[in-house]
Amino acid sequence: MNIKLPKDVIYILQRLENSGYSAYVVGGCVRDALLGNAPQDWDICTSALPQQVINTFSDYRVIKTGIKHGTVTLTLNSNMYEITTFRTEKDYSDNRRPDTVEFVADIKEDLSRRDFTVNAMAYNPKQGLIDLFFGLDDLDMNIIRTVGNADVRFNEDALRILRALRFSAKLCFNIEKSTAASVHRNKGLLNNIAAERILAEFKQLLLSENAVNILREYYDVISVFIPEISPMVGFCQYNSYHCYDVWEHTLHALSYADNNIIIRLAVLFHDVGKPHSLTFDQQGIGHFYGHCVKSAEITENILKRLRCDTKTIKTVVELVKNHDRIISANSRSVKKAALYLGSEEMTRLLIAVKKCDAYGQSPKLFRQRLEELNEIEDILNSLIANNKILFSVKELKINGNDLINMGVKDGRVVGAILNSLLKSVNDENIDNIYSSLVKAAMKCMEKYL
Repeated sequence: MNIKLPKDVIYILQRLENSGYSAYVVGGCVRDALLGNAPQDWDICTSALPQQVINTFSDYRVIKTGIKHGTVTLTLNSNMYEITTFRTEKDYSDNRRPDTVEFVADIKEDLSRRDFTVNAMAYNPKQGLIDLFFGLDDLDMNIIRTVGNADVRFNEDALRILRALRFSAKLCFNIEKSTAASVHRNKGLLNNIAAERILAEFKQLLLSENAVNILREYYDVISVFIPEISPMVGFCQYNSYHCYDVWEHTLHALSYADNNIIIRLAVLFHDVGKPHSLTFDQQGIGHFYGHCVKSAEITENILKRLRCDTKTIKTVVELVKNHDRIISANSRSVKKAALYLGSEEMTRLLIAVKKCDAYGQSPKLFRQRLEELNEIEDILNSLIANNKILFSVKELKINGNDLINMGVKDGRVVGAILNSLLKSVNDENIDNIYSSLVKAAMKCMEKYL
């Protein structure tokens, strides 16, 4: 079996071999190449010790990125290549990193420490594929299986539990039966993993093709680090708009989502507050008054706990908070919503979230709602194309400094006048032209000064 390697990778392998060391491409790049996908990175393992690698490539820039674990990074033709010494690992007291790393000379020992069979293959053009754990068979059968005993592998590094879900979601593979049982059995080990590492894996999972099925089958695992989703599972909504419980509604909505992490996070959490907001009317129909605000509050807590970046938190929370905001299919309503949201991007994101939410409702209602949302999107596109809408005061052809030069000194009054001008432009009472805005501003000044 042949794998086509980039010229730079062939050069690295040959140079190491010419210096007396064995070398292979290994791990995910081998897996992806065998699947017919272009690897994003080519990782190389070698019998050479880190200093020997540095000496071999003394005429190139080599960074000691993980020297303790045998990894250096070679810069070649503006590309970065990680080169790691064969190693074994012992004792994982924190369920994440080995307490002891020992460099070895045999590729077989190195492959035996790896997480999953599909990631435990190595390749060298001269020797071909090194596949000690039948990873190629598992690729052919679309299976994720640990190398050796799953309980041992997950106790060594608990993040592998989430990686198993992520690979299953990304590759659309099934998790092998005993490996899946171990995932459920050892899920609590995820409590030992740093929130940042959890979030990085979870975001990749959420963006994967098979994410919805994984979330459905392994919600108990996800609940370890997002316990707020547990009340959603099986929670009946008690009204004709919904034929699914809250969790199933969320999963159906998520299946309609674009491959955008902001949209997917917003859709995942848009109804997380519903179990805390249910009331019944006299006819026994369920209502969730205030659930948007509650969902936004819970979402913010979740994302902060997972150490998400501030911009993402702010955007996702705003979308969750406004996902039930009424927007009618007319210019006035679309402008009003856009003005409130403050940007074209936020307006489009909210429409996208609304479409997902509609998709998760009763099928008989979805088509009508989707047609309305498509019409709203068409109106927005037309308004933008014809310069009939402004999203914020920053788009006005007049600014705060202009007003100050006109004699307005109070910052609050400056803001009030700009907002008044913005509304007037969007209501098409005045044009967004400096001279027209100055005249309108002078009238506003008479009111405020």
